[in-house]
Formats: sequence, structure tokens, C-alpha cells
Amino acid sequence: MSEQTSQRSPVQASEGWRRGLRVARRNQAVIVAALVFLGLMWVNAALSPYPLSYFDISFLASGGATTAIAAAGQTLVILSGGFDLSAGAVVSLVNAVLATSMDPANADASVVLWTLAGICIGACVGAVNGFFVAVMRLQPIVVTLAVMFIVQGMTLLVMDTPGGFVSPSLGTVFLGDAIPNLLPAPVLLLVILVGLWMWLKRTAWGVTLYAVGSDPEAAHATGLHTRWATFVTYVLAGALYGMAGVFVSAQTGSGDPLVGNSLLLPTFAAVVIGGTRLGGGKGGVVGTILGAYILMIVVNLLLSLNVSAYYSTIAESTVLLIAVLAGSISKDSVLSRRLSDLAASITARRSGRLVTQRKREDRRLAFTTPSPTAPAIGFLQRHGHTLRYTMPAYVCLVLVLIVTQFVLGNVFGNSRYWDSLLVLSSFLAILALGQGAVILTGGLDLSLPWAIALSGVMLTGLVGGQDAALWTAIPLVLAVAAVVGVLNGLGVVALGLSPIVVTLAMNGILQGAALIWSGGTPAGFAPPALRWFMTGKIAGITPVIFFMVAFVAFAVLLLGRTAFGSRVYAVGNSMLAARLSGVATGRVIVSVYVLSALCAALVGILLAGFSGQASLGMGDDYLLPSIAVVVVGGALITGGRGHYAGMLGGALLLTALQMLLAGTALPVAFRAVFFGLVILAAVIALRD
Repeated sequence: MSEQTSQRSPVQASEGWRRGLRVARRNQAVIVAALVFLGLMWVNAALSPYPLSYFDISFLASGGATTAIAAAGQTLVILSGGFDLSAGAVVSLVNAVLATSMDPANADASVVLWTLAGICIGACVGAVNGFFVAVMRLQPIVVTLAVMFIVQGMTLLVMDTPGGFVSPSLGTVFLGDAIPNLLPAPVLLLVILVGLWMWLKRTAWGVTLYAVGSDPEAAHATGLHTRWATFVTYVLAGALYGMAGVFVSAQTGSGDPLVGNSLLLPTFAAVVIGGTRLGGGKGGVVGTILGAYILMIVVNLLLSLNVSAYYSTIAESTVLLIAVLAGSISKDSVLSRRLSDLAASITARRSGRLVTQRKREDRRLAFTTPSPTAPAIGFLQRHGHTLRYTMPAYVCLVLVLIVTQFVLGNVFGNSRYWDSLLVLSSFLAILALGQGAVILTGGLDLSLPWAIALSGVMLTGLVGGQDAALWTAIPLVLAVAAVVGVLNGLGVVALGLSPIVVTLAMNGILQGAALIWSGGTPAGFAPPALRWFMTGKIAGITPVIFFMVAFVAFAVLLLGRTAFGSRVYAVGNSMLAARLSGVATGRVIVSVYVLSALCAALVGILLAGFSGQASLGMGDDYLLPSIAVVVVGGALITGGRGHYAGMLGGALLLTALQMLLAGTALPVAFRAVFFGLVILAAVIALRD
């Protein structure tokens, strides 16, 4: 018996070794994240003059718990193949509701009751996201972006300024000790979260979640309940955002309607650092929690090295990009395929086999030749498809103007109203060209808010209120914007990264750059010439309107009558078909991001002239409207369909709505809610 045992032992040992290797490969990202976390903890302890204590561990645990919990919810959505931009807004809403609902006279409020209330609020928002994504089959990006602004508006309706009261009992439970001097409560909370995840991932929902993220069509074909799983995913993610809102309420002891706005970038970074693959199907909550604490320790290390807090968003964005890029290094990754395509293209160019190198008399790809006897095509036949999607914006504009006439009076015959409408819509009309071009290629530019702010801050800082410096400052600001656009485009094309991740990270970098440039307080004023351009009059008309007439003509010609515009539509309809047709798809994508950045810079310059000075938050109100005008104007959010004439109609429509709402007694916060509803309605009404 002993001889048989001794003979089987090497085989069993070998099998155990192989099993261990398989487990290690499956959890490689988590293992790497754990090692990085331990290494950073060691560096943090080495830089501290005091040994690591239980208090330090408890402080670190509570400091990163909010991001970790919210990022866990983001992980679920990304595993399903989506993105959720509403996470931070839900955290703010829960915090505001708790702070305004708790009784200051009751210091011992029920922790269970209020925790369940916060979780239920988040789950309800997640159910709304899940309904539109899973049932209505809308794009997660546009749904969660619209819901983000709706929730932000609701939060401001609940609480418009920081304040309120959160019972200390929440802090006692969530920030205290689960086991005195041994186990901090935040650590126990995260352990429970990990335990729930390990159970859920083995259920039917968990199996379907990974299947949907890997290949939704194959998952549906095998009989899995993909819509149900997607809906549940968004509900669970919302519940986790709600739990994060409860935790941050326990930390602060009060409410802040903007408390969750800074969470969006860190949650994405934590997810990627933890090894979850953007696009879905691979990853998990354990790595995400480690990623959240890695990110927190990196920021803390910068602060301990006396690096300005203005660099924190730059650090977070850089870590996000590095983590995404590191996860792309494999033989099957997008980056590897792009490098392979580049090598093949270089080889083909050297041998003269590229389509673009064929001679003019080579007619092999000229599949059709216009017949001189072909019947003339009527206007409706030629433009009917475009009119179908652009006209609704103008019809709605007329309806809004009629309503404005009844509510406010003296609209159609009031030249001042029309002048104000055209001036205020100029900002969105300019952004519509850049954002619209990006959307037509199937991308999205989330870096617009701080591209606008940085451009305005740079301009006012450079000119110092003097007209003479304006002509050198504007080219410099536009040059910086062009560099930003090139970097965005190269991140998408050369590195093969998601446009959402690249532009979100760029937005954080630009935020840090604006804070560093201005020192946290923008200085300088717009020069008189720029002020006159935006607020002066020529025969009763503001000068910028004449500029906008030329800009609109340029935009229509650029997208509708040039080779560049044709290539933009070709890329949006089919990247592969465009590439096989000889279109330099990479060059086109980089160009649209450059165009978007230039449009954002131009808006930043004009906004500085309109208000007389620049502010750090001047671009925050333009992200959703820049997407809304494109979608309301009939463009398809996934690319390939749209016309600038429709986008212009969307800009006029949203501006007219703003002016109508401004003339009523409705709170300003309601505008964000209204715009979110408008974009959801437009996407549903204009989808194919």
C-alpha cells in the first residue's frame, strides 16, 4: 500500500502544481494588484517617521472605502460590457437625502433603516438605468450620462448648498471598530462585500454576467436570460453606489450636493487597476477594491512628498491610462492588432500595394459609373433621409417658441430675444461641430469641460485685459488645444484605448493643468475687443452672430461637402470597410478629436469674452448639452448618421428651452433634469 502511495504522490503533486498555476493565471491581475498594494504600503510606512499603527490602518481603510464600494458597483456594469457615468451622482443624491431627512434632535438614528434607505435609493436609480439599457436596448453611455445629469438636478433640488445633519450613529457603526483594536469596521464591511461577490459570481446571474460581457449574442443564443441579467446588474450597481453614499455620509456627518462629482475618475481607475477588462467578461470586485486603495495610497504619497494637491487628478488620470495600457499588452489585444496593422501597412506601402497608391487611370475600384442618361433625382429623394432626422429638432423649436410666446410674450417680433437666442446658442453650435464629428466616428469626447475651462483661464491669464496680447494669446490657446486633441486621438488610435477612458483621463489631466496654471484662482480679464465681440452691437446685432453665420456655413461644408466629411461618415458606418476602401481611418479619428478640442478652446475663449473673465468651472455645464444637441439633431450615438444642420437645430432648441425655463419660476437645478429627459426622449424617438 505504501509503495502505491509513493508512486502516486509525484503525479498528485504535479497535478496540484498545475491546478495552482491555473488558479494563479486566472487571478493574475488580483495577485499583481495585491503585490502593488503591499509595496505601496511598505513605501508609505518607510516615508513615515512613525511605525505603522492600528490607527493608521483604520484611517486608510475608512479613507478608501467610499471609492472601493462605488468602484465595486462600476465593476459589475463594466463586466456586463457597459459603462456607468451616474455613479458619483447617485452617491451625492443619497448623501443629500440622508442629510436633509435625519432629525438633528435624534443622535441615535437607526443605522439599519437609513442604510437600507440609501441602498434602495441607489437601486432605484440603477433600475432606471437597467430599464433603458436592458429593455429599451439603448447605449449605456448615453443612458447613464443622461441619468447622471437628471440625478444631479434632483440632488440640487433636495439640497442646493452644503449642510444638513447626519446622525453620529452612522459614523459609530461604519467608522468605528468591529473588534476593538483588531478589526476596523470599514475592513469588515469590505470583507462582507467580497463574500457576497464570491457567492453571487457562482449563481446563475453571475455566470450570465460574464457570458454577456464576453459575447452578448452568443450568450443570448445559448438561452441565457441576458436582459434580466443586465437589468439586475444595474440594480446591484446602483445599490452599491447607494451604500457608498451612506458611507460618505457617515464620514462627513453632513450633506454636500457635489460630494460624488469627484468619484467618477477614481472609480474607473480602480476598476482598471484591479484587472477588470473594459468591454466586459473578465475581472472582479476583489481586484477593484485593491485598485481603489492603490489609487488612494498613490495620492497620499504625493501629498506626503509635498506635491501640490492640484496634481491629484493628473496622478489619477495617469494611473488610469497606465493601468489600461498595461492590461492591453497581449498578443490578442487591440494594441497588438494596431501594431500588426501598422507593420502590414508599412510593408504594403513599400511594395506599392496600398489602395491610395494606385494610379488615377486604375479603375478597378470604380464599381459604378454615372450614366449620362440617368433620370434626375428630386430634392426629397436626395435629402429625404437627412430631413427625416434633422426636421424634428426644428419642429420642436417652433413649438418651444410658440409656448414661449404664450408664457413670456413678445417673442416673434422681439429682436432682442432673437439676438440673445443666437448669441447663447453659439456656444453649443460650435461644440456641436467638434463633438458631432467625434460621435459620427463612433466615439465620445468627455474632455470638453476642462478643455473649455483651461482655454478660458489661459486666455485671460495671457492677455491681462489688453487687446494687444489677444492676437498672440489666441493662437497659443488653439495650439495647446490641438495638442490635446492629438493626444486624445493617438490614445484611441495608436494605443487602442476606449474613447471614454482616454477623454475622461484627459479631462482629469486638463483639470490639474488649469489648477496649476491659475494657482487655484484664475486671474486676468477678457480684453475690451473680445468683450465687444460678444456683447457689443453692429446695427443692433451682436458681432459674434456674423461670425456664427460663417462658422455654420463652414461646418455644413466641412461635414457635408468635403472628402474629410465623407471619410468621417465612412469610419462611423464601418471602420473595416473604410480601411479596406483606402481611408486612413487613424488619421480621420485623430483629426476629429483635434477638431473637437479646437471647438472647445474656441468656446472657452468666447465664454471668457461673454462673462468678462474665466472661471475654473466654466465648462462643467456644457458636457451633456454638447452631446444632447448632437443626439437631438438626429445623429446616431454609435456613429455614421447625422448632419450638422440637425445639430444646429438641436443647439437652437436647447437654448430656447433654457431661455423658456429661465423665464419661469422653476429652480435652476430643474434644467439638468429636463435636459437629461430630453436626450433620453430624443434617443428613443430617433433610433432606427
